[in-house]
Amino acid sequence: MNWMQFVWAFVIGGAICVVGQLLMDVFRLTPAHTMSTLVVAGAVVDGIVIGNKSLYDRFIEFAGAGATVPITSFGNSLVHGALAELKTNGAIGIITGIFEVTSAGISAAIIFSFLAALVFKPQG
Repeated sequence: MNWMQFVWAFVIGGAICVVGQLLMDVFRLTPAHTMSTLVVAGAVVDGIVIGNKSLYDRFIEFAGAGATVPITSFGNSLVHGALAELKTNGAIGIITGIFEVTSAGISAAIIFSFLAALVFKPQG
């Protein structure tokens, strides 16, 4: 493993976070709007295919965890799963593919949110 992979992951992941922060500070978007914008951006970039790979796949090859950890990767996963299932199962695959690829992450978010609500006292 090359140490430059760590550097690029840090730089790219940090740049995505900077974009999110700029959306909130400069454009005055709420955190929910910022998150949605970044998810849609990841989905759009995954929809752009160059050769036989999506642009986001090429981005992941270059940046590694810097591209797979931020919220943009969730949009990538949604489109990636939908397109893969579309090829094998037709139009119904668009819906099933979204859930097939992202179900583990969504389930984990629900379970850990529930556990956090049991441990900590909600405010408001």
